[in-house]
Amino acid sequence: MTTLKQKTIQGLLWSFIDNFAMQGITFIVGIVLARLLTPKEFGLIGMITIFIAISSSFINSGFGNALIRKQDCTEKDYSTVFYFNLLMGIIFFLILFFSAPAISRFFNEPQLIHLIQVLGIVLIIDALTIIQRIILTKRIDFKLQTKISIIASIFSGIIGLTMAFQGFGVWSLVAKQISQQAVNSILLWTWNRWKPLFIFSLDSFRQLFSFGYKLLLSGLLDTVYRNIYYLIIGKYFSARELGFYTRADQFQSLPSSNLMGIIGRVSFPVLSSIQDDIPRLRDSYVKIIRSTMLITFVLMLGMAAIARPMVLTLIGEKWEPSIIYLQMLCFVGMFYPLHALNLNMLQVQGRSDLFLRLEIIKKALAVPIIIIGIFLGIKAMILGMMVLTLIAFYLNSYWSGRLLGYSFTAQIKDILPSFTLAVAISSIVYIEGLLIFLPPLQLLFIQLISGILLTFGICEVVKFKDYHYIKSIVNDKLFKRTAS
Repeated sequence: MTTLKQKTIQGLLWSFIDNFAMQGITFIVGIVLARLLTPKEFGLIGMITIFIAISSSFINSGFGNALIRKQDCTEKDYSTVFYFNLLMGIIFFLILFFSAPAISRFFNEPQLIHLIQVLGIVLIIDALTIIQRIILTKRIDFKLQTKISIIASIFSGIIGLTMAFQGFGVWSLVAKQISQQAVNSILLWTWNRWKPLFIFSLDSFRQLFSFGYKLLLSGLLDTVYRNIYYLIIGKYFSARELGFYTRADQFQSLPSSNLMGIIGRVSFPVLSSIQDDIPRLRDSYVKIIRSTMLITFVLMLGMAAIARPMVLTLIGEKWEPSIIYLQMLCFVGMFYPLHALNLNMLQVQGRSDLFLRLEIIKKALAVPIIIIGIFLGIKAMILGMMVLTLIAFYLNSYWSGRLLGYSFTAQIKDILPSFTLAVAISSIVYIEGLLIFLPPLQLLFIQLISGILLTFGICEVVKFKDYHYIKSIVNDKLFKRTAS
């Protein structure tokens, strides 16, 4: 019989392969598209992002995590949520479709009308797919999701690149997004084989909504916060400037958000299954935080150190203004997994009320930062985001810590060695970039190699505890695979 640890490791392995392969393909395709298209064309898609993201929050409505957390889900539960999601998907598609002219006038970009009306179809596609993902996630079955994600990423990448080479401009980005979601949905329905019953239960809806609506409001606040900067830059600056910001944001989110995507979607169902065993829950949670933040600090601070040669090598000199945004955003993004893990714990403990309260407080604190950005510029706004992320970490960890007996101070103590290590390594790598005068490609290669060697070398020599914990998991999995 498969133990919880084995299911967790198996889930992490496939989740890692999924994110690494899918994001790797997306990253490579994005680099080619960035060379073929202009910053303004990426900025136009950035303007639409906030409206798609907010609509998606309403469609999910917090039911996803409510279903994952519930121990005894029935077909009635799944079918009820499915029909509700589908209804919301259709409603918000229609809202976007008919409000497209107003959004276009707001940004003073006529092209946005048809872009929004076509891209909005992803809302209905996602609504059709959410329950399929939830069922697989609840089973901690990421192997099938991985296969589907890779196929969808390759197919959509080919579509996007072909259209870009043919001169379709911004429409190549639209086609890429729609085709990726469509292939994902078709394959999930084909291979997972779950089908809804012809039933909608008000009792089931009320029970799930009592937990989920607070997550809906919390998710909505977070979605608005994370995307409001796109709206502000697009409105008060330009589509071109927004293109630089979105490209920097996409680069920095590659390690931070995707690492949390790997850890979060596995840890939430696993921790939910032991939610009543507090000592075991706390022990597992501490290990997750320590190992996750070691990887996050090294990757994010390392990316800040190599930002210049990386941007110039991968997407060219026309994107040079995005370098400083990327370096600053790395300091914001490196705390994202820590925020998400602490908030995940509130959900595991069923405290969606506290989750919502914290989101309201943190987003209220973001208002001055947004005003600063309007009057003082994008760099000042990102500096404000740095301050806010530290405040948010304190608030999240304080309250999740009270539930588990794992305080803010204890978390700081646990992650400080990893932060110190990452600062030391990234500082050396950054100084190399200042002292070595080589073309960007050669410099990037030298910095990457030295950063990797320093990280593994120091961790091995000083017998870094969190590093060896991660290494033991990897070795255990590889050893078992080799033995079998």
